[in-house]
This record gives sequence, C-alpha cells and structure tokens, in this order.
Amino acid sequence: MNIDLTDTTSARINSALVQARRSTGTPATGMVLTLVLVTDEGNHYDALKAASEASKEHPSRNLVVIKRPGRSPRDRKMARLDAEVRVGGETGTGETVLLRLHGELANHAHSVVLPLLLPDAPVVVWWPEDAPANPSEDLLGQLAQRRITDAQATEDPVATLGTRADTYTPGDTDLAWTRITPWRSVLAAALDQKHSPITSATVEGEAYNPSSELLALWLAERLRVPVDRQVSDGPGLTAVRLETADGEICLDRANGALAELAMPGQPDRHVALQRREMSELIAEELRRLDPDEMYASAVKFGVNKLGNAAAATHAPARPSGQGHGSGQDRPVPAPPKHSPAAKAKSAEGKAGSGAADPADGKAADA
Repeated sequence: MNIDLTDTTSARINSALVQARRSTGTPATGMVLTLVLVTDEGNHYDALKAASEASKEHPSRNLVVIKRPGRSPRDRKMARLDAEVRVGGETGTGETVLLRLHGELANHAHSVVLPLLLPDAPVVVWWPEDAPANPSEDLLGQLAQRRITDAQATEDPVATLGTRADTYTPGDTDLAWTRITPWRSVLAAALDQKHSPITSATVEGEAYNPSSELLALWLAERLRVPVDRQVSDGPGLTAVRLETADGEICLDRANGALAELAMPGQPDRHVALQRREMSELIAEELRRLDPDEMYASAVKFGVNKLGNAAAATHAPARPSGQGHGSGQDRPVPAPPKHSPAAKAKSAEGKAGSGAADPADGKAADA
C-alpha cells in the first residue's frame, strides 16, 4: 500500500503509517530497528532496494532522507516536506517512508526524522554515498547506535580510510570492512590449522580498493609482520599470500567467485568467496549493533602507514571510472612479530562475525 503526502508534517506521516498498517491487516508494528538512509534522487533506488531486501531478515522501518535544497535563491528559502509511505508489497515485512526535504528543510533532516523513529528500538544511519567527514557529529548520526559509511563510494577511498580513523567513534563502521568478512574467516581458519611462524604477507587487489587496504592493515595489526599491498587487475580482492617457515599459504581468487586455498603439506581446496550484493552487506551489519572493535583497531593501526605507503604512488583525484595509483607495490610496515602460537590464536579470535552465506556476485563487493 502506497500513500503520497505533499507539503506534509511528521505527525501526518505517523498517522499514514498507522492507517497503512490497519489497511493491510497488521496493526502491530513488529519492527526491530529504524534504518535511516541518507541519499539523493540519483542513488535512492538502489539503496532502498538493498535495505528492503535486508529487512526480510531484520524487519525495520526504513526512513529514506532525500535532500533537495534547490538551486535558485527562491527554492533554497522555501521549506516543504513531501513523503511517500509504503507498507506491504515490495517492502516485505518492513515499512518504508520516502522523505523529500525541499529548500531550507534539507538542513534540518534530524527534526523530521526524530518523530518518526520507532520507540525503544535501535537506530542505524546509512550513508550509501557522500557521508559526512565525521558521522558521529552529524545531527542524524547522533540519533544512531550504528553509523554505516562506504569508503568505496568516495573519490579517494584510501584518504577516506584515514579520515575514518581520525574521526572514529564507537558505533562507526564501513562497508569496505564488511566486504572482507569471508576473507578474514577463511584466513583465520587456515592459521588455526597451520602454526608455522609467519614472516610476511602480501595482499593483492584492485587499485583504489579500500577493502584490500583494510585486509592488509588487519593482517599487519594481528600478525605483527610486514605486509605488502600489491595492485592487481581485480576484480576486487584477488589474493592473499602468507609466508611461513614451511612454505606459502595462498588464498587466490582470480574470478571473483571461487577461490583456491593452498597450504604446505595439504591438498589444494576450493573455497566459495563470491562477491556479495549490497543487501547482504547491510544485513550483516544489522546483525550486530555493538561497536566493532576489530574494525577500529585495523583502521586506526594503518592510518599513518597508509599515508606513508601511498605517498609515492598516490595520484591526484581520479576521474570518474578510472583507477588509482601507478601499479607499484605499497608496503605496510609493522612492528616485530609475536610468537607463532599467539599469531594463529589472535587471528582466529579476531576474524569477525564469521563467514557469510554464499551469494550472487556484484561489483560493489570486495
């Protein structure tokens, strides 16, 4: 059921939500959280589609904030709120409200969103693109327990990771980190089987790929060994190589779907590492609403090293659709390594929330 409201208020939107639930025969809400999407007209369709798919696992009220400040002085001075309420149908088990904020109202989105939040339910804010430099200080971000950004959607993802480290507040996370959950899980399981001393590591992936950078930083922070970041043709992350006293542990994914794990003294095996869709990434983030300490330690560990390592190859801001860097390797230095047993056990315990379910491929994933 769709209800269009023009030049409306938050109170009328709440009344429309109650009316829609009664019309569909579901007077109770049954929502577990409020997901606020901050986007624009050009990107709201894909973001809302991903959120609607994720709501099948996490029933939520999706509030889509679309800012339209206007171009002319007259348009910028006006203040009007248009809304579209959707219940049932393609929204699945959740509720969706599209909020179009015109003119001056675009600068006060928090005042529109606050009355529409579900009572006594967690709030998650997601910026698919154009996230603020400091999400926790944004007025919408202050309403949320979790704040989701995506460095991959920025002009300079590597520099964005540095900004995320400088402004990190418990509750912040980035989809570039979510994309490497299956990689971290497989590597942690491999180290649990092989306790040989690790001397160095190499991460191969596309240029301008923040997931590759974060995986390299995670390995350097957990294993305390030098990690090289090498640029490949992709797609996304392509390989991780760990040098041990017994030989090389290699997790190689050349086609973006099926990876091969090679370990000394063991037969090679295939591992499903499909590139996941945006809806699966969002669903994973909604499974946990507590601060992600492993993301914090990884991004903070590498902020200075990313800057030093990227200085020689860091090209000016890329034009749309072009790659980054000169194709040279970029080392991520690290302090002296720990004992082999500590390295394997530490990596096992810090791998994250576990491997995700296999899914169809999509270019947005690592």
